[in-house]
Amino acid sequence: MDALLHPDHAPLSPTYKTQFRRISVGAAAVLILCLLALAYDGAGRPARSSGPTTSHGARPEQDRGLPISRGPEQGVSEKSTASRLFSSPSFRWSDDMLLWQRTAFHFQPEKNWMNDPNGPMYYKGWYHLFYQYNPEAAVWGNISWGHAVSKDLVRWLHLPLAMVPDRWYDANGAWTGSATILPDGRLAMLYTGATTEWVQVQNLAFPADPSDPLLLAWVKAEANPVVVPPKGVNVKDFRDPTTAWYVAAEDAWLVAIGSKNDAQRHAGTVLVYKTADFLRFELLPDFLHAVEGTGMWECVDFFPVATEAATGLDTSEPADAFVKHVLKVSLDDDRNDYYAIGTYDAKKNEWVPDDPEKDVGIGLRYDYGRFYASKTFFDPVMKRRILLGWISESDSELADAAKGWASLMSIPRTLLFDQKTGSNLLQWPVSEVDTLRLAGKEFGSLELAAGSVIPLDVGSTAAQLDIMAEFAVSEPALAKANEAERGGYSCSNSRGSAARGLLGPFGLLVLADQERSEQTAVYFYLGRGADGRMATHFCQDELRSSEASDTVKRVAGSVVPVLEGETLSVRILVDHSIVESFAQGGRRCITSRVYPTKVMQGVSRVFLFNNATGGSVTCKSLKVWQMNSAFIRPFDDHDESSATRFKYSSIFSR
Repeated sequence: MDALLHPDHAPLSPTYKTQFRRISVGAAAVLILCLLALAYDGAGRPARSSGPTTSHGARPEQDRGLPISRGPEQGVSEKSTASRLFSSPSFRWSDDMLLWQRTAFHFQPEKNWMNDPNGPMYYKGWYHLFYQYNPEAAVWGNISWGHAVSKDLVRWLHLPLAMVPDRWYDANGAWTGSATILPDGRLAMLYTGATTEWVQVQNLAFPADPSDPLLLAWVKAEANPVVVPPKGVNVKDFRDPTTAWYVAAEDAWLVAIGSKNDAQRHAGTVLVYKTADFLRFELLPDFLHAVEGTGMWECVDFFPVATEAATGLDTSEPADAFVKHVLKVSLDDDRNDYYAIGTYDAKKNEWVPDDPEKDVGIGLRYDYGRFYASKTFFDPVMKRRILLGWISESDSELADAAKGWASLMSIPRTLLFDQKTGSNLLQWPVSEVDTLRLAGKEFGSLELAAGSVIPLDVGSTAAQLDIMAEFAVSEPALAKANEAERGGYSCSNSRGSAARGLLGPFGLLVLADQERSEQTAVYFYLGRGADGRMATHFCQDELRSSEASDTVKRVAGSVVPVLEGETLSVRILVDHSIVESFAQGGRRCITSRVYPTKVMQGVSRVFLFNNATGGSVTCKSLKVWQMNSAFIRPFDDHDESSATRFKYSSIFSR
């Protein structure tokens, strides 16, 4: 491995294949719109074509009168919302509306498409974020690796492309991967490549100059691919290697890769490989874990958590009485990220969930909204584990083409084991987010009568906010709890904030216009389940978030654990077209993409509301901060010390 990580040959140019692809943003948008117009008829339906059949003998989607699909045929999850907007007419978005949708403090590229976070890490003074990126258009395809760095996980600086699909083993995409930093500081990046024949293989890349803190140039190993699909695994169901963890007893590194086994009742599976040099890999017997009926497991993550200390752990921390392991998967079948906490036995290559009824893919989720393909890394400076997730669009590809970009990244979140419940993780925005707070306003205790809506004066604009609130249900209302309806309330099956119950919904309305014809509701709902027990539901209602018809709108959420003596608490980050909410200190999280049409130019409003019928609710505490922009921009030589400016200037001028 020493020779591999210190090559004598020249590195690959990160701008390979892009030299002859440079098209103006306007021309690219026009081209995409023309192509989409050809694919759809005037009623919003895909136009029919007499094109060839696929390799499976079926005609392409547009030949079968179905919406355009991007990804599944190539062997990855669906990347288009077209199937959910099939019959929706296009909304006439104005330039001001589309410009307003771009976020101020969430990471996103300057233009075009992005998806999964790749290889996040802290390296020589910089936080690094790589991500799946299409340098040519605002739709999925031609997947390369975008790259950005930050000193604080908030104020990101764009760098040149890190990797492009320029070898036979990644010709159809340099897909998702993970970074492993060895004890001596060397860095290995494993990633999935889609070969010329669409076979999914695992490849190794490493820095051309390990002393470069910006990691601007990368070399792909001559030995690639270093891992190919084993016997019995479909060549399109073998992807997304994890960060490796070291097992001292084996004197080796282990890497997990997601797959599925349809012969085992459509089971999602995790394969584990052992390596000493990241060049030669041995498949371990059996699966690390498998769950029937869950399908393909993408973007697997596997890491330890401390059960009795509020600190993150290095990925190689061994299991013991005070260390559990989290197994997280991205479920291709429903495009949600699931996790479970359990016990890891490296000797047996076995992970067992603490609660089999909440196993991976059937239990807890990181986020109950729009959040997928997430990845964590250990921050050695702050001793914390940090989570990043891909937040996709829920509008149409036509709208994305018009605005010239699609998707963004979640706010980085710290992950901790919930020592109070002992059964879930806590997610919370990294503390650096607080540095974006500007003017703040604290409201006193506010009584919300049944059926009431109270406007809040939060300043000149409510498009960039950080909100923290606590609620308590009145004693008379709680006394009526025995009368609460039974039958199992569900956020997703409800009518959202408009559906009145005895003890809910109540909470906040954000990104609302003055008349509340558009609003996104973040709320609690207390109700009895089918078992007769009281449960607290935490929900986010997008149904009235926009008058535009070509956006996906739903009510998302879950039951949230509330322990005796706790008030109901929520934190909401509002950043133009994204709303991220965290209940009970981060026990449950919901992320929404919303596209209002009436809240531009400072007319966005915030309201408290109580739509319960059974009594009043008290907002015990409410703090609202205006949020500054993170001023995410391209890196320039002023961002580096004078001693290293000359070294990078030639690369940035390409």
